[in-house]
Amino acid sequence: MRWNLPILLTWLRMLAIPLLVAVYLLPAETASMPMRNLLGTVVFVAAAVTDWFDGWLARRLGQTTSFGAFLDPVADKLLVCAALVLLLELQRVDALVAIIIIGREIAISALREWMAGMGARKSVAVHSLGKLKTVAQLVAIPMLLYHQPLFGVVPVQRIGTWLIWVAALLTLWSMFYYLRQAWPLLRDAS
Repeated sequence: MRWNLPILLTWLRMLAIPLLVAVYLLPAETASMPMRNLLGTVVFVAAAVTDWFDGWLARRLGQTTSFGAFLDPVADKLLVCAALVLLLELQRVDALVAIIIIGREIAISALREWMAGMGARKSVAVHSLGKLKTVAQLVAIPMLLYHQPLFGVVPVQRIGTWLIWVAALLTLWSMFYYLRQAWPLLRDAS
């Protein structure tokens, strides 16, 4: 494995996960819940920004690698899944939403792995639906982490809840899209 700046940013995104969880495990006398919400939001947003930035840098600097292409979506999925479990524990997201999003991530990752083993990974390559789903998640989750009204008036919790449901619907839609793309090979393999 060659180290480069994009891969380092991806590793940093993965290291942000325990930091995000630790923010909410702080003793009550160390930090108030509004302070934890702010810190958790900052950690998540900083990690999410590296998702875009590491890919941009890898393409711009000509540092794309097969390891980076493998690690980047793993880091994304771990970050989103950890945040969803945390939000579930904080009772800020519905269990059904968490199950849909986490279940889809596992199912599509397994499908991609299986398709790659058959030499047909391109038939389930990333589609714009998957990217739109990711954007909805990466906007909704910080709103749900922040939790209190922004500037005292913007109901980020309500907007985040609405967006995470949109993300769940996009998650299902993209899952069915990928399954439909893979269906000819799935049908023939059974």
